[in-house]
Amino acid sequence: MASSVHGSNKDLHVQVVSRRLVMASDASIEPHVLTVSNLDLLPQTMQVSMFCIYPNPPAADFAVVVAAFEAGLPSLLNHFFPFAGRIATCPSSGLPKVRCCNQGAEFVVGAAGVALAALDYADVSASLGRIQLPYGADVALSVQVVSFACGGFTVAWSMNHLLGDGCALSSLVSAWSELAVSRALSRGSRPNHHRAVFRPRAALDEAFTPVRADRQVNVLTWEQNAVGRLYYIEASGVERLREAASRNGRRATRVQAVSAYLWKALAGPSLPDGMLRAAMRNYIGNVTTFVVREERVDEVVRAPLSDVAAMVSEAIAAPAYDEHFQELVDWVEEHKIERYVETAGIGLGSPAMTVSSFASFRTDTDFGFGPAAMAIPLGTSEARLRVGFMHIAARPGGDGSLIATAFLWPWLAAALESDEPRVFGPVTAEYLACLLRKRKFGTVASKLWDAVPLTFNL
Repeated sequence: MASSVHGSNKDLHVQVVSRRLVMASDASIEPHVLTVSNLDLLPQTMQVSMFCIYPNPPAADFAVVVAAFEAGLPSLLNHFFPFAGRIATCPSSGLPKVRCCNQGAEFVVGAAGVALAALDYADVSASLGRIQLPYGADVALSVQVVSFACGGFTVAWSMNHLLGDGCALSSLVSAWSELAVSRALSRGSRPNHHRAVFRPRAALDEAFTPVRADRQVNVLTWEQNAVGRLYYIEASGVERLREAASRNGRRATRVQAVSAYLWKALAGPSLPDGMLRAAMRNYIGNVTTFVVREERVDEVVRAPLSDVAAMVSEAIAAPAYDEHFQELVDWVEEHKIERYVETAGIGLGSPAMTVSSFASFRTDTDFGFGPAAMAIPLGTSEARLRVGFMHIAARPGGDGSLIATAFLWPWLAAALESDEPRVFGPVTAEYLACLLRKRKFGTVASKLWDAVPLTFNL
């Protein structure tokens, strides 16, 4: 892939070569209905994806890549059986459920007539967003493999958020890679789809707001007030931030350091979003909660990065999470019928910036053709006037660098892109070409088949 090639997203058109359903191969799995948990009901039926870019052409042609998916997906679905099901609505309650009758996950093969280097990655919606193909609202999983004129390809693991969160999505991709290479799934990688039942106890009425038209402000102007960006943060930049964000022997995490940097860029207070996994090992579902912290703008501007990172850390560590998760489940029990969103992010108050981290999730993207150059979470977003968001993920390969997809206010994007020393660098074709040079094209298939809120995930 030549680094000097520049192009326009207007030339990007993905032709669907084939679209079919792939079913689990284990006929002994009994059909059943998966009743989703209360925590699953918060995101409900939003579609999300893990988007993997493989710019290094495989040793064989693209047909071998397709054959690997055709051969391996049935075995993967034996372990992730609900993903071969369909989203349905319970007639009595009106709530969503998953009918696990092996209706089949969707497998789509597409072809793009341009090279990956020709895309303008600065506009993430018009580049990566157009590669991903639409699929039915009732489909639990749509795996989309698209070839490019340069010989590279992309894989979009697209699922319904009702079935799992970012950690669950990362586990799905990693399980696929393990199965494709080793032909078996280790005990530690086997998913747990069990939904725990909790007794109702408490309420969190102020933390959530119904998603209604009258609760959102100027939603039709949202796209005019936001720009999509795809950034990278080199490992050296991450370490520089961590060093500046650490103090008194306390080593700031990558997410704390980057979030503190963003908080100062916003020059406002923070509403951190802490995410913990359920006690159940390899749980596949949704486990997300939010905690609140606000500080005065002038204090955040004046404070060194280490103090801001300490504010973030203190906010995350403050709740007793076992009890807080129970309270959240109990609150949903009393508010199941109507869809809700976090009050701080609805757009009625101060601007809110949500930072969601995938950096702590282990994601293995090498299913026999080398690791992806980038594995990027993508998802739909509610149209809210004063809310931006950023997804941060570790770049495959473990070199410590990060990739971030973001929808920001233009002024914030300009601030991040002009700050020195530069922390957020825009992803370009040149950057992808540099990643390939670092890899030296060395990996081939081994086996073929007033307050400015800020939120973030751990």
